[in-house]
Amino acid sequence: QVQVVESGGGSVQPGGSLRLSCAASGNIFTVYDMAWYRQAPGNRREFVASISTNGATNYVDAVKGRFIISRDNAKNTVYLQMHDVRPEDTAVYYCNARIMPRNLLEDTYWGQGTQVTVSS
Repeated sequence: QVQVVESGGGSVQPGGSLRLSCAASGNIFTVYDMAWYRQAPGNRREFVASISTNGATNYVDAVKGRFIISRDNAKNTVYLQMHDVRPEDTAVYYCNARIMPRNLLEDTYWGQGTQVTVSS
């Protein structure tokens, strides 16, 4: 079994900062690309940022210059440091990881989501 668990969500005021974490654990052989997605009420889930095993990153334009994605390969963990947050960043944030479990085929795993609310 493979588990992907997010943490670090909460309420923050506009202009503030928040750091999300996502740890993959269990029957893991290799973790490949990791990413963050978000889904606001009434909206489709959208891509936020991704990071490859060698640290190459991609961001949606809406968060460029404000959010930073990073990872700790030894801990199979990905982070999303959020700065200068805005009300439109309010959403459930989901972690996504491409993982090859031991003795199984590579697959994509999702976490359960963590709520981020930006409000004054």
